[in-house]
Amino acid sequence: MSDTLDFKSDKLQLEKRGHIAVLTISNPPANTWTRDSLSKLQHTIAELNADKDIFALVVTGQGEKFFSAGADLNAFADGDIARATDMSRAFGSAFDALTHFRGVSIAAINGYAMGGGLECALACDIRIAEEHAQLALPEASVGLLPCAGGTQNLPWLVGEGWAKRMILCGERLKADKALSIGLVEEVVPTGQSLAKALELAEGACKQSPSSIARCKNLIMNVRDGHNHEDGWRLERELFIELFSTEDQKEGVNAFLGKRKPQWKNR
Repeated sequence: MSDTLDFKSDKLQLEKRGHIAVLTISNPPANTWTRDSLSKLQHTIAELNADKDIFALVVTGQGEKFFSAGADLNAFADGDIARATDMSRAFGSAFDALTHFRGVSIAAINGYAMGGGLECALACDIRIAEEHAQLALPEASVGLLPCAGGTQNLPWLVGEGWAKRMILCGERLKADKALSIGLVEEVVPTGQSLAKALELAEGACKQSPSSIARCKNLIMNVRDGHNHEDGWRLERELFIELFSTEDQKEGVNAFLGKRKPQWKNR
């Protein structure tokens, strides 16, 4: 049974499907982000982190053409520095919150993902793109630059060369090229990204949420430049830490008892 919360005034829609939250960017025609929707995203992630019944998050766009075209450039047309400062902070805070969602986050890229739209997808753990999708960080073409993690997350995923081609040369990628360079993990037929993302999310929900949160932390530590010795030490520490959780006992005993585990997320 789904529990739908109406965020239409904030350009977002949230639906809960069992242990999965589905967040839809809903600001037609291009699903652009606004100051209010970025704030709502940040607060929604905080609420989902506090909801022990939510193990995974899927983010997608409304309609068939756009995942998200990023920011509405009208907000920057007058060159107001105070507004630009506020918007850049809002983008940064919102996508940082998405990056640190404690469960598995999956972007179902159902169309164009441009600028802040692609940065939203980059803040997720996994990206599924539909075959007609196109991805780009075109900010420099209008005198701006990616300010919500694009210059940091993109090189980590695709390497310095491709990041420079996309950011410095304005290269727009089709879904098949994005797949070949590691920007997305899978390409699916048009209209199938949400279904595939939900399939992956269901798989994540079979894992211990207590384990997933710690594994995600360890993986992100590699990106933050921690050396192998520190990583290995933290890996062992978090392994032992799991023995203070109910999920560890449930998981092992469910396996030994040949039954499905009932995760408590604690």
